[in-house]
Amino acid sequence: MRDRPAGFPEDAPVFVISVAAHLAGMHPQTLRQYDRLGLVNPGRTPGGGRRYSAKDVALLREVQRLSQEDGVNLAGIKRIIELEEQVDALRARVADLESALSAARGPSTALVVWRPQRRR
Repeated sequence: MRDRPAGFPEDAPVFVISVAAHLAGMHPQTLRQYDRLGLVNPGRTPGGGRRYSAKDVALLREVQRLSQEDGVNLAGIKRIIELEEQVDALRARVADLESALSAARGPSTALVVWRPQRRR
């Protein structure tokens, strides 16, 4: 969703199901099925209506690509999505730990390499 206004969060649930289906090139019933299967979890209005974000639409397109181009079944796609989410979470955790480690070391801690003196 490159047409998103600047500062507009990609995970803001703004699209009704018909618009999200159109943007993803799918039938609204397919989106309902993917929601029931847990492949894509749109936001909900207080009345229970689905609201899709730009991120959800991108995920719908990826589900479609995996299914149609790569021949992956829906159970496989669900597992791929779960694993990708785990990888993203682990990457974020590693970045946090690296940041904390850098802060703990501080600017004054430098790596010192000991070299024995040469005999003359």
